[in-house]
Amino acid sequence: MHQILLVVQVLIAVGVIGLVLLQQGKGADAGAAFGSGGAGSVFGSRGPATLLTRMTAILAAVFFVNSIGLAYLAREASMEGKSVVERYQEMEQGAPAGEGFDVLPTEEPGSGAVDVPALPGTVEDGGS
Repeated sequence: MHQILLVVQVLIAVGVIGLVLLQQGKGADAGAAFGSGGAGSVFGSRGPATLLTRMTAILAAVFFVNSIGLAYLAREASMEGKSVVERYQEMEQGAPAGEGFDVLPTEEPGSGAVDVPALPGTVEDGGS
């Protein structure tokens, strides 16, 4: 379901971009004054702008509804719907490390486990 909504989201986004690019700006009507024949078109003098505007508004509304649906599905899929505060409280109460948080093992101070090599000539290296 999530993958289908993602594909629909991309198609709607491309559709909205295409419709916005097809629309004429407000200054484009000045060309009609010089005889471009805008009143004799198939859609009428105001038809294409209204049709494209309506289609853009409908696609934008579908885009927003689809976005809300994707957000809902993503929330449900992430961490069983628990908030960050709830997960932190579970960790503090001693929840097993496999649930939500992976805790790295810590070494006791003074255990002698050092990852840094000794310098040449020091006691630990066995040099002079």
